[in-house]
Amino acid sequence: MTVQPNEEIIHIQHLSVQYGSLPALTDVNLTVKSGEYLGIIGPNGGGKTTLLRSILGLVPTCAGTIRICGKAPGRTGTLVGYVPQFASVDRHFPVTVQEVVLTGRLTRGHLPFHRYTGADRAAADSAMRQVGISGLARRQIGGLSGGEFQKMLVARALAENPRILLLDEPTASVDAKSRRQIFDLLGNLNRKMTILLVTHDMMAVSSQVHRIACLNRRLVYHGEPELDRKTVNALYGCPVDLIAHGVPHRVLKTHGEDQ
Repeated sequence: MTVQPNEEIIHIQHLSVQYGSLPALTDVNLTVKSGEYLGIIGPNGGGKTTLLRSILGLVPTCAGTIRICGKAPGRTGTLVGYVPQFASVDRHFPVTVQEVVLTGRLTRGHLPFHRYTGADRAAADSAMRQVGISGLARRQIGGLSGGEFQKMLVARALAENPRILLLDEPTASVDAKSRRQIFDLLGNLNRKMTILLVTHDMMAVSSQVHRIACLNRRLVYHGEPELDRKTVNALYGCPVDLIAHGVPHRVLKTHGEDQ
């Protein structure tokens, strides 16, 4: 499928999702263009993971529509790659890095005892090279550091050569050095694919992404990666102070700009 630069690639209109009687998303409208790098921020329980899973077709919606290149979720084939939260993956399962990355080549139509082809293995090797873990291919995943484990999950998502990459808190369980490496990697990947990144790391978001979506069940803000204090306070429901830890950033406007 050919997608032109700046063409609308994801279109979400009046999306609402509930878990039982509990609303997770309410009337969310969002568009993402081809080649965009979108940071999604918000409080715990604000619906960020639900939004990604809705785009993937993994949760039922109670209202609204989602289209990815004109297709409904679950009908996009290999168009979308997904990196789940670190904590949702069993690190003690007896499997190698290469075997995990190869699972990125599986689709819902494959049988349980699918045999990987030479093309599958070549794609997995290429994905591991992209993220810098080729030397770890035969290592058991239980022996990986947090950063290495996260890079493996990114490689698994890349193995199918997606056009859109969704990532759910990819730096939440890694050290500062690995966090920088992952953000550098995502910056390079954004040259050839659209990225949607859920994160709590507002400092990194401000310097990396093209736009920000602030989500607290509803879409509070969607626009440039520079927020005024009023928007941030509305997002989290209380006054918020940001500490940069020595990292240059422009998340909030300076005092006197938020008129």
